[in-house]
Amino acid sequence: MVERGDWLQTFTGKQFYLLDPRPEDVCIEDIAHALSLLCRYAGHCTTFYSVAEHSLLVESKMKTDDARMRLGALLHDAAEAYLVDIPRPLKGHIPPYGQIELNVEVAIAEKFDLYWPIKQASIGALDNRILLDERAQIMTPTNHDWNIEGKPLSVKVRGYHPQQAESLFLRRFNELWGALNP
Repeated sequence: MVERGDWLQTFTGKQFYLLDPRPEDVCIEDIAHALSLLCRYAGHCTTFYSVAEHSLLVESKMKTDDARMRLGALLHDAAEAYLVDIPRPLKGHIPPYGQIELNVEVAIAEKFDLYWPIKQASIGALDNRILLDERAQIMTPTNHDWNIEGKPLSVKVRGYHPQQAESLFLRRFNELWGALNP
């Protein structure tokens, strides 16, 4: 067996090789569980708000019947289940992280037969606009501009308990996956 480097033990007990990710290492239960426990904005919100709930909101605003595109929206931050959610202002200053994240995204895209890149322009636009809703609902008000173009999408952040966010995420994944694999 070829040595694949250091690995992370996942929720389901699998070994996930962060520097050598492969589709067979990706597990939707691990993704849903980890994202449900991962707080957005490095925890600097007024209430707990998971990446899983954020992902559900992005997917809910997709204006398409294309289940593969919708699944991509749901999984647009799935790499964070293995790599955590590094705040945007820091990501660009860690060049190796970008390549590691890309490799994990490729493994996820291959596992679930997603369009590439996962973060298509339409998903990125929704992701940015939802930031405006999130800022208004779960961030301490300030006079500082976030320099985000567009208008809020009028989504409602619920602040789901992690178990509820995980359950809703898995349910939606299964609906979309079932539509793609009848």
